[in-house]
This record gives sequence, C-alpha cells and structure tokens, in this order.
Amino acid sequence: MPGDSYLLNLTSMPAMPRLPRATELAHEFVRARLSSGAIAIDATAGNGHDTEFLASLSGPEGRVIAFDIQAAAIEATRERLHAAGLLERVTLRQESHECIADVGSFAVAMFNLGYLPGGDKDRITETGSTIRALEGAVRGLLPGGIITIVCYPGHPGGREESDAVVAWASGLEPDNFRAMRCEMLLAAAPFLVAVERIHAKSTLSR
Repeated sequence: MPGDSYLLNLTSMPAMPRLPRATELAHEFVRARLSSGAIAIDATAGNGHDTEFLASLSGPEGRVIAFDIQAAAIEATRERLHAAGLLERVTLRQESHECIADVGSFAVAMFNLGYLPGGDKDRITETGSTIRALEGAVRGLLPGGIITIVCYPGHPGGREESDAVVAWASGLEPDNFRAMRCEMLLAAAPFLVAVERIHAKSTLSR
C-alpha cells in the first residue's frame, strides 16, 4: 500500500532532534515514487535544491524539467546543477509553471511556492497561475505518481494562495486521486499538500 511505503521511508529517515520540515517531507514522499529513468518536474526551480534532488534520483536515463519565471532563479539552478555534475539531466525553462501542461506524462512534480529565497520578496507565485499549473500537472501525472506542494501562508498573498491550493486538492475526484495535508501546529507555518494519482483517468470535480 502507498501509505505503508511512506511509513517505511519516514521511519528510515536519520534520527533528528526535531520534526521534519514540509520540504523534507516532500523529499521523502518523492523519494518513494521516483525511480531511475523517470521524468520529473520542478515547477518552481528557485535556487535549484529540488531540481538537484530530482536529477539525482532520476539518474542518467531520466529527465528533469525545471521551470522558473525569474532569470536569477534559472541561473542559480544552472550553477548548482553544474557544480553537482547533473546539468545534462535537466532542461531549464524560464517560463511560468503554467507551462507544465506542455510536458506530457511524468512521475513526479514538485512545487515550492512563495518567493525566491534571497531574491525580491515582492515577486511571488500567484494564486491564479499556481492553480492553473496544478490543473495541468494532474493531467500529466502518471498513475502511482505524486505532486508535492509546499505552501507558505505567512507572507503577503501567501494565505490566499495556500487556501486555494487546499481547496483545489480537496476538489479532486476521489476515485482517481488521494490528497493529504501535513503541517506543524504553528500559526502561518509552511505546510505540505501531497496528491497521488491512483487511476489513469483524470477528472476534476466541478
């Protein structure tokens, strides 16, 4: 069962003096689903941490497509991948994550919303484009695949976007998808929404 595999992965995490962050949980969920040779998407490349993680898992026969609308993010990701020797496994696209709909089928997509760490905090992911990107993502997600979305309700505009993501995931057809929310019990703490596809047909509830 998928839930059992998650438990095995989470209990195999190194002993930590604290609970895992939303980003760390996202990595563990993806690690359970992404095999060598698969196609994966980093919908919000940022400084390239998730892109590097996906490229390391997908292997030399796999492919990662990383999106970011900011040139600084694409360049930071390129430099990180080059330093790690993983650049050849990744296609970098300086485009909105809405363009995920053009990719086709894939096993995993990771979203890390909000602003570019170290960048302009006024340039954030926006509710409308994020929901359109997620709608495109579920159409391309293969059965058994997963989408992880780390939401940040604490910055201006973040609560609206986070609430919209939760509402979107809650409206997915339960015969085809499972969705869950993982969070710290702290005000405005980042949280994870994970969506897995269990059947091939993709239908959004209306």
